[in-house]
Amino acid sequence: MTGPLVLAIDQGTSSTKCLLVDSAGAVVARGQAPLRENHPQPGWVEQDAGEIWDSIRTAVAACVTPEQARAVIAAGISTQRESCLLWHRKTGAPLSPVLSWQDQRTASLAQAIGTPDALSLVRRVSGLPLDPMFSALKLRWLLDQVDPDRTKTRTGDIRVGTIDSWLLGRLSDDHLIEAGNASRTQLLDVAKGRWDEGLLELFGVPAEALPRLTASSGPFPSLRGLAPLPDGIPLLAVMADSHSALFAHGAIQPGEVKATQGTGSSVMGLIPNGTALDPGLCLTIAWAIDGIGPEHLALAAEGNIRAAGSTLRWVAGILGIDTDELARLAKTASAGGVTLVPGFTGLGAPWWDAEAVGLLTGVTLGTDRNCIARAAIDSIAHQITDVVEALERSGSPVRRLHVDGGPTRNDQLMQMEADMIGRPILRGHTAELSALGVAHLAGLKAGLWNAGRLAGLERPRDVFEPSMRPAERQAERRRWLDAVARSRFRPGA
Repeated sequence: MTGPLVLAIDQGTSSTKCLLVDSAGAVVARGQAPLRENHPQPGWVEQDAGEIWDSIRTAVAACVTPEQARAVIAAGISTQRESCLLWHRKTGAPLSPVLSWQDQRTASLAQAIGTPDALSLVRRVSGLPLDPMFSALKLRWLLDQVDPDRTKTRTGDIRVGTIDSWLLGRLSDDHLIEAGNASRTQLLDVAKGRWDEGLLELFGVPAEALPRLTASSGPFPSLRGLAPLPDGIPLLAVMADSHSALFAHGAIQPGEVKATQGTGSSVMGLIPNGTALDPGLCLTIAWAIDGIGPEHLALAAEGNIRAAGSTLRWVAGILGIDTDELARLAKTASAGGVTLVPGFTGLGAPWWDAEAVGLLTGVTLGTDRNCIARAAIDSIAHQITDVVEALERSGSPVRRLHVDGGPTRNDQLMQMEADMIGRPILRGHTAELSALGVAHLAGLKAGLWNAGRLAGLERPRDVFEPSMRPAERQAERRRWLDAVARSRFRPGA
């Protein structure tokens, strides 16, 4: 019989992944199930809630053998953020598609309600800029389609929530949301850890439809319906994926910042309460352990980048190759003055410009596919640097950057990031940090290890030191910022 194990489920945008972690913190098994996105109109990005649940069942079955299932003592779930949906209270049946965090259909709605007073309220209370990425505008749009007069919503027949809330609802009849995920809805008073009446009124989301807040350590319902696991395994941790990665890195001191790089990217670091953030950054709840009062909230500054791995997939698709071949083409290539600004759905932090467009500049007759491949990789490094510079403008110096996610397997990208931010890049031995963080918290709550042991579970494997000359770095940054300005240019504005 295998020793005590912790199961981590990471429900992401493009796939659901599972890890089994043993008492030494080592990953002993993995499972994965892909997920589809639907694009019914330009700028619209949807997923199917039933497919998300099915992907969890598939990933668990691929990860856990019947023998291992008997050794699982606890579980944790990390989830994609901001994506949201409506469902029926009694039946649990979805009443809408999942609107992805990438979805931009509410850009005009954001402009319509974005009066100076509204913008001030949203930023001051939620810690977030008014932007289509966050859940509140999506929920308003969905409710307008399904229950325009809010009659069913106010009676409690319609539930609204993020992916963690939907999944927890599949495990019990309770309606819950984890504090960190709740802080991404734009309906929460992020400093007080409670729903805000002014924001609910602004966005037209009745309080009766909202889930009850709970800490990242629960209490949560037990797992059920995930064969070969027996029903009743305690779920002891739920976090938003980016927050879970921060926890896994052990980046719990100011100056220790992480960049999770997947479809998009999240650059995040804990900050002291009362920090005056650069307007391009978000204030978010990283996690809340053993309670949801202000004294339990760990606050973080974050910059959200909309296109990272999705840029690589898009360019690879245009070139008719896969992302591994794209990396090979870029490995020995120079961008040759070519800059790619991946404003496919606008630009996120620190620009927050929903109307920015994708742009490829510096193209000449000498430009080849290698140059474009390199420009795609460089675009990720530049966007992360934009956020790091915003953190430092907030008076939050960055000592080093911890990284995780699929694109970080590319050594060339890691070196470019080190060169652009001028700080060491630390890459751990496990790529799936979003899953590992909830495994660590669940194991901690299960008594599998203590806080001191936890600090040593994830140690960096590779360190990339900056090596680019300052003048070269400055030239690269000028070229990038010039291209960003062009992507945001509006004739006649």
